[in-house]
Amino acid sequence: MQNKLKIINDPVHGFIRIPHEILFDVIEHPYFQRLRRIGQTGLLNLIFPGATHTRFHHALGAMHLMFTALETLRQKGIKISEEEEKGAMLAILMHDIGHGPFSHALENMLMDDWHHEKLSLLLMNKLNEEFNGQLSVAIEMFQGKYHRKFFNQLISSQLDVDRLDYLNRDSFFTGVSEGNINTQRIISMMNVCSEGELVIDAKGVYSIENFLTARMFMYWQVYYHKTSALAEFLLVKILERAKYLVSQGMELPAGENLTYFLHRAKTSATDEDIYRFTQLDDNDIIHAMKSWQNSEDFILSYWCRCVIQRNLPKTVISTHPFEKEFIEEKIKNTNDFFGIDNGKELVHEIKRKLLPYDTERQPIYLLQKGGKKIRLEESQDQLLSGLMVHKTARYILTFPRDISQIIS
Repeated sequence: MQNKLKIINDPVHGFIRIPHEILFDVIEHPYFQRLRRIGQTGLLNLIFPGATHTRFHHALGAMHLMFTALETLRQKGIKISEEEEKGAMLAILMHDIGHGPFSHALENMLMDDWHHEKLSLLLMNKLNEEFNGQLSVAIEMFQGKYHRKFFNQLISSQLDVDRLDYLNRDSFFTGVSEGNINTQRIISMMNVCSEGELVIDAKGVYSIENFLTARMFMYWQVYYHKTSALAEFLLVKILERAKYLVSQGMELPAGENLTYFLHRAKTSATDEDIYRFTQLDDNDIIHAMKSWQNSEDFILSYWCRCVIQRNLPKTVISTHPFEKEFIEEKIKNTNDFFGIDNGKELVHEIKRKLLPYDTERQPIYLLQKGGKKIRLEESQDQLLSGLMVHKTARYILTFPRDISQIIS
């Protein structure tokens, strides 16, 4: 009989235990193994060459942190059954199972506004049938329907184990040390209040503020870095253009499953859609872009060359929207330089906005010694939280690098 209680060596957390056989069975399933071929950070490796880690890495790391968090809560007297432990670990293990190629960038393009969480839930239900209902508790927790609220908060909130893993992991692989947080310290401060909600022991206030600032720095320095934003934008435009050209009758070389989605009309998801989706990964998109570099459509071939050859368009960044005249000038110069009349397709304003700490959506609560809970931003000890409740925005204008030398 196969030993399923394995230990995995992870570069971020060290040794990760698989304490339940059902976890191993889910990890071995083709739906989960596909995550080995889906990058955690899209095209971020064009900017940070080390960022080649996958959703597979991240899901295992988040599962490990969930196990650590549950052990911590048990030590503080919170009763957690083995079934609940299994459910919580399964839920976080599968939370990204519905991600499509290049993660966030393309999920809406392929499945018409189907957010990855919706697809994850759909695949969880299919797996639950295969495993004879063993994932039912996990699905309840994932959906926030389980009667003990803190399980869902550990899976999805402003301070969940998902964020704790991806911040440290992305910091490690990009080499951007500002994202490095002390996950063990944060987890050791976790608690559950009398209402059954996840809270943080009051003495952990500065660890939480450090977590929020680290996340903010990672967004502006890494995820929303102007070239990162551009690379993700280009992926979306490439798929959008390909779908448009196919709708106009053009034949585009691509793998069987990607071709299926390029031709797919907007309808609710069918069983075949789901099957085809689970066969897709980053390699399908890269292979297609390599072919499309030679497309007779100038716009598609230009964008694909930009990505594959890493000769990316020029970007300028601002805290305010760009003047219409400034954008029109870029479009005119693009038309003149390439001898085309649809230069507007190559000039775009990209907007990125961030609210570092959302006080309305699942605020973080501190548990004081007397048992009273208060909001993080209301704590007398907080230094930074009050400054992180305002939305910030950046505007990025992208246009062909070729025209930059003819612009005054």
